[in-house]
Amino acid sequence: MNNVVNKKKIINDPVYGFINIPSGIIFDLLEHSYLQRLRRIKQLGLSNLVYPGAEHTRFSHSIGAMFLMNQALDVLKQKQEPITNEETEASLIAILLHDIGHSPFSHCLEHFFFEESHEKVSLKLMKRIGVSDMVVDIFSNKYSKRFLHQLVSSQLDVDRLDYLTRDSFFTGVSEGVIGTERIIKMLAVKDDELVVEQKGIYSIEKFIISRRLMYWQVYMHKTVVAADILIRTILERAREIQAKGIETTEFISPSFAYFIKNGTRTLEDDKAVDCFALLDDTDIWNAIKVWSKSNDFILSYLSQCLIDRRLGKIQIQDKPFLEQDIEKTIEEFYSLGSLSKEDLSSYFVLKDELENKAYSFQDDKINILFKNEEVKEIFNASDQLDERFLSKEIKKYYLYKLLIK
Repeated sequence: MNNVVNKKKIINDPVYGFINIPSGIIFDLLEHSYLQRLRRIKQLGLSNLVYPGAEHTRFSHSIGAMFLMNQALDVLKQKQEPITNEETEASLIAILLHDIGHSPFSHCLEHFFFEESHEKVSLKLMKRIGVSDMVVDIFSNKYSKRFLHQLVSSQLDVDRLDYLTRDSFFTGVSEGVIGTERIIKMLAVKDDELVVEQKGIYSIEKFIISRRLMYWQVYMHKTVVAADILIRTILERAREIQAKGIETTEFISPSFAYFIKNGTRTLEDDKAVDCFALLDDTDIWNAIKVWSKSNDFILSYLSQCLIDRRLGKIQIQDKPFLEQDIEKTIEEFYSLGSLSKEDLSSYFVLKDELENKAYSFQDDKINILFKNEEVKEIFNASDQLDERFLSKEIKKYYLYKLLIK
């Protein structure tokens, strides 16, 4: 009987078409439980409550980013950039695994499980898998060829190129459509920095503007923000009453129960890492369904609201809400029910701010390479995007209210 596994597979991706798995090592990594877990984590968290088509996963995004990385490396090689086969494979692995540290519901629950960022969790899990030092160095920006890291993580990386394209495709928000193929064709390297040839400047302008538009139309859509607030308050309530001795973990998964009982952990807690590697969206949904029947009114009410998509109301404005307006809302809620003002201000009337910046002057620059070999940062090269536009940080403020019926 032939037990040899054919590792030369082809994946049919709805965004790019057929994607070849580049090597046996990549195939083995795709089979690893840490990466398979991403099949059960939605790329856009609860955005499917607004955009029903947004059902795509971190797994499909990771494969798409790997595909774009392969294309980008091919383009650079054609332009005589010396990249070895080992560096190619290490770069593909780095981008394939770049999201394995994401929490269930992605960014929504970023720091509920660990104090550290998802990038550091990804690095921890990469080392557990046993990837090469070159993979770790490229991912961590310690490798000698810095442009390889910039392809993985920068203001113009294949991660962003894929998620803007993919998120636009599945939400149907056309503002996110960018010239991904042209941008990749225009990539080059100058003095070990990733640059874009002058002919690609209009595609870069569209990329930056599209990213800003996608933030307000998808990632920070007010209903998505409301759903994110609701799921966070549910988990915070479960953790709070568990700490007071009220059992909330009896019928939920043991891996999730560990974080409800023990709070936010650090990556030095090996058991927490073990539990995290088993978690996905289904653990959280199962717990929320269990909690919807809890004897604790707040926990059960919040959980049932999310299950029934009663997400609450959210007001967003350019100026901070006045404290007296918030107090007035709490007083109105207090007069209608039996909850304390402390409970209302913790779970039912909440305020915070939202930020969106098209470009960061603190991170890696997006540089344009002119025909005379001169390099200019995008705001100096563009007729459309000046420094004032790119440096403008849009900040909005919200007041969230969940009515109690």
